Amino acid sequence: MNEVLIEAFQQKDWAMKALIAACENCSVDELTRPAPGFGSILATLNHLVLADAGYVASVGGGRAVWAVVDGETNDLQELAARVEESGARWERFLREPIDGERLAFLDDGAYETHTAVVVMQALHHASVHGEQVCKCLEALGIEPPDLQPWAYADETGRSRWLWPQS
Repeated sequence: MNEVLIEAFQQKDWAMKALIAACENCSVDELTRPAPGFGSILATLNHLVLADAGYVASVGGGRAVWAVVDGETNDLQELAARVEESGARWERFLREPIDGERLAFLDDGAYETHTAVVVMQALHHASVHGEQVCKCLEALGIEPPDLQPWAYADETGRSRWLWPQS
């Protein structure tokens, strides 16, 4: 029913895991060094993962036990596992009919919006902060991953070149 949205969220998760993988060879100093975003690469990655878990919970996808205030981790493998868990929650949610006008509540009920807005925000949020992490990696001299949907489609077999490119 929502196959296009499901694939958009799969691309978001693929990009988040690609970012995490790109950080695996960084030192603790590099991951925790002050940088644009939420204070460091690691802080920005944690923010991305925790916010995504909060977004899916706010639309009825269930809250992960780790998705709490101060739920950050220094373990990149744990972050990747959390992306997987939230991705599964999003997919279960998106496989059902969605009423985009249904109200969703965030920030402990202090903020009210429509479900459609939360879905859009989840995709936008991952893109914006993902690019921040890419810039931080570039500043460290590390080639960041290509997070574009084109790269996702090429890697997953959803697209291909029909003739050689020059």
